[in-house]
Amino acid sequence: MSHGETPPYMLPSGRPITGTMVWYYFICKREVWLMSRGIAPDEEDRALEMGRAIHEVFYRDALREVSLEGMKIDVFRRGRRVVCEVKTSSRYLQATRFQLLYYLYRLKEYGVDMVGEILVPREKRRIRVRLDEDSESTLLGVLDDIREIVRLERPPPPARTPYCRRCAYRDFCWA
Repeated sequence: MSHGETPPYMLPSGRPITGTMVWYYFICKREVWLMSRGIAPDEEDRALEMGRAIHEVFYRDALREVSLEGMKIDVFRRGRRVVCEVKTSSRYLQATRFQLLYYLYRLKEYGVDMVGEILVPREKRRIRVRLDEDSESTLLGVLDDIREIVRLERPPPPARTPYCRRCAYRDFCWA
């Protein structure tokens, strides 16, 4: 990227795409648009509460929730040069993988090379994620698509998916 060029993770508003937006891109494009407008999900949602509880129980001793612009890294293991994304289930591995790739890409821009791990404590799973040329190229395409979704005047129409039942945004689509 040359000096003065807008980074591929920046939105037209000047705010960065967030890791959560990258995750939602693979789940529901409408949610990406809602998040880009600052519309928050139901914070009392059971799935969100479960995720917070798992972080507290399983990762007490790790350095947690490192926040950088547009990123909230769940677990940061500095000595091992590993960033982790903690999930309650492995159901949405592709979305989680790209969320983690986004963090790795952004850290690389800061000059920090790390690897990622998806942690699913309830399933005792640990999945390694590396940012390579192919995954970076695909990620950049995802970021382009997210910027296009955000530019829309109206949100994409709701599309019923298996995720809708547990979605913290469901009232914005189906109420």
